[in-house]
Amino acid sequence: MIKVISFDFDGTIVTHKFADDFWLEGVPKLYAKQNHIRLKDAQKYLLEEYEKIGDKRIEWYDPAYWFNRFKIKSDWNDLLKHYQQSVEIYPDAVPVLKRLSQHFPLIISSNAKREFIEIQLDFSDLKQYFTHIFSSTSDFHTVKKVTDFYDMICKKLSIQPQEMVHVGDHKEFDYLTPKKLGITAFYLNRNKTSAGPNLVHNLTQFEEIFIKQSPSNYVYHEKEL
Repeated sequence: MIKVISFDFDGTIVTHKFADDFWLEGVPKLYAKQNHIRLKDAQKYLLEEYEKIGDKRIEWYDPAYWFNRFKIKSDWNDLLKHYQQSVEIYPDAVPVLKRLSQHFPLIISSNAKREFIEIQLDFSDLKQYFTHIFSSTSDFHTVKKVTDFYDMICKKLSIQPQEMVHVGDHKEFDYLTPKKLGITAFYLNRNKTSAGPNLVHNLTQFEEIFIKQSPSNYVYHEKEL
């Protein structure tokens, strides 16, 4: 029986706009101003530097690492607050979260730093739907591609992997990796560029398939965590 539904965050519940504005506009603006160069030149240089690290290394997600690497003197937390107006929620997210949260504990399992998640949850008033927030980079000092991340979450919640469902928009991190552990995983492909088992194009479709696969579980289960 499923006891927990896990959601990725960026690209699943909220769009990438907040993160993109922070990394691709905010940080380059500070770098350009401090080094007296054009914004376009700063953006090109920083993007090249981001790509050298890549999203499979923990440093890629850490603003403190980049601010130190680029010798930016400003506080990155202030930059987060500056861009909170950029938070965008996918229109299908809130209705699905409202319905599912009445029957299951919902959690967030994300690569993003906890500060990025928290500021978006607070601004969008989404925190009410989640019982736990797990950041692989902040809480476990790893990236979500490893099965250890999901295993540690299950241990924290005192559940078996088979008692969790996870949905997210990264094929490796959110679909293939949790499946290896025995978690029922759904790959969210909003661009509709892929097809396959447990592949969904929005959260409404995820909810519909999940209910169809375990109707009695959905109706009778009550939140425990």
